[in-house]
Amino acid sequence: MKWIIAGLLVLAFAGDAVATTPKVAQVVAIPGGQHGLDLDDLGYVPALGRVVVPAGQVGELLLIDPVNLTTSTIAGITGGAAAAKGAATTSVSYGDGYLFASNHAPAQVVVVDAHNHQVVNRTALASAPDYVRYLAARHEVWVTEPHAKQIQVFHLSDKPTPTLTAVATIEVPGGPESLVFDPARHRAYTNLWGSETVAIDTERDVLTGHWKNGCKGSRGLALDAAHAHLFVGCTEGRVVTLDVADHGRQLASAPAGVGIDILSYSPALQRLYVPAAKSASLDVFAVSAAGTLARVASYAAVAHAHCVTADGHGTAFVCDPRGGRILVYRTASPGAR
Repeated sequence: MKWIIAGLLVLAFAGDAVATTPKVAQVVAIPGGQHGLDLDDLGYVPALGRVVVPAGQVGELLLIDPVNLTTSTIAGITGGAAAAKGAATTSVSYGDGYLFASNHAPAQVVVVDAHNHQVVNRTALASAPDYVRYLAARHEVWVTEPHAKQIQVFHLSDKPTPTLTAVATIEVPGGPESLVFDPARHRAYTNLWGSETVAIDTERDVLTGHWKNGCKGSRGLALDAAHAHLFVGCTEGRVVTLDVADHGRQLASAPAGVGIDILSYSPALQRLYVPAAKSASLDVFAVSAAGTLARVASYAAVAHAHCVTADGHGTAFVCDPRGGRILVYRTASPGAR
């Protein structure tokens, strides 16, 4: 059974335990994105109550209210009208009252005051950025640079003005791809492009473990820190659970769509959200306390939809790069826990 609603195919699996209550995808258009954008990383920021979307070549951050889908923008991330050719913002992270966004031309981390939406600092990078992440416990910004096979680490000092100072460069041969922090264990995790996930000591800035993850092509990561579960997305169409408390031992795996990249996990709902660019789908998995994965819903998305974030209340936000928009899936009733 199927319906076409607002130009999107929404699947219903009659008589199937998967997606017994189909939800219609709503759409949030990105101003200026109608011809397509390089959308990649996006994230829900609880402190702001907003989903923050780096809007590619538009050069802005789009902020979405997850309840009513109203939007606002933060301009000038890539320099506004004077932006260089190739400028784009594709990754963002939040911490200590600031948003840290990437720019690609020139290669920079752009620091934005999250309250007044003003750009307060631009710091040059050694190579093109991929993921930008903030490690609150150490007041550090980490930037993955796949072309240079490294991660740059910067310390944030916000007095008298926000300043980023380079403090380390971590070499990651064969990577890095994706980046998540595990503050309780003083670790970061990233992937190599093949079949390994690596652990990094965040106090010494050194690699401390190489773990086989069962992927042919390793892509996205998500962490359930409370249960020591690290979820790895395999681009060929599989998700894997690793035990970070036991040297990355594989606990479970499950098939999913083809073309997996970014993952998102909701600890409150114990749900893993997995979009697949080639299969044009969004799969939702329930995760048990033992780390097993059970697909509980599957939705139609669009081709090239490879990035996702979840708000912890049952709503998933999936990027549509070719359409320059965000697809919104109400996978559970608002406020669900």
